[in-house]
Amino acid sequence: MKPITIVENDKVGLLADISYILSKNKINIETISVNVVGGKAIIVITVNNPKKALEVLSQNGYKNLEEDYFVIKLSDKPGELNRVTLVLSQGGVNILNVHLLSRDGSQTLVALKVDKERKAKELLKEFLAEND
Repeated sequence: MKPITIVENDKVGLLADISYILSKNKINIETISVNVVGGKAIIVITVNNPKKALEVLSQNGYKNLEEDYFVIKLSDKPGELNRVTLVLSQGGVNILNVHLLSRDGSQTLVALKVDKERKAKELLKEFLAEND
C-alpha cells in the first residue's frame, strides 16, 4: 500500500486537524510518521481507505505529495545534491523530477521522483526524511 505524504508548514494543531478529518470520515490511520525539518512538517501515513483519504484531505486543502515521490534531507551546503545524484546515477537510477521543498540554512528538503523508487530509497537510506 502506497503511503500518503503531506508536506505542510509546521504549526500547532496540524496533526490534530489531519487526524480529525480522517476520523470524521471513518478512515483509520494504520501507520504514521511525522518529522519537522526547516519549518516543514512531513506527515507520512497509510490508511485503510487511501482513495477516500486523498479525496477528503484534498477537500480540506491538504495535498498529497505525488505518490511516486519521496523526500530526502540534505545539509544546506554546496555539493550535497551532487552527492545524491551521483549515488543514484552510479546505481542506475534515473531522476525524473526534483522539487526543493524547504531550506532553513542548515538543512534542505528535496522531493525526488525516480524510475526505480525502491532501489533509490535503498541507495539513499541515510538521507530519507521519513527515517528521522
